[in-house]
Amino acid sequence: MAERVPEVVLYTREGCRLCAHARDALRRLARDVEFEVRTVDVDADAELARRHGESVPVVAVEGVEVSAGRIDVAAVRRALVAAGAQ
Repeated sequence: MAERVPEVVLYTREGCRLCAHARDALRRLARDVEFEVRTVDVDADAELARRHGESVPVVAVEGVEVSAGRIDVAAVRRALVAAGAQ
């Protein structure tokens, strides 16, 4: 049976420099740890904009927020390993 790959959701918004940095950091992390990334624009949903608007980028691993603002790659890596990433 194949192992399930953890999902990372990157909450972003247009023109966000920290969001671009987070996206690049996740690409680099993906060289070492297997996971799937889904990017969500918070401005496309009023509730997400209210919840995350001031703190983007926000990174969630398997539905749990692990980093906001400047990405904490070590925290994301720990969460991925805890979620079973290879």
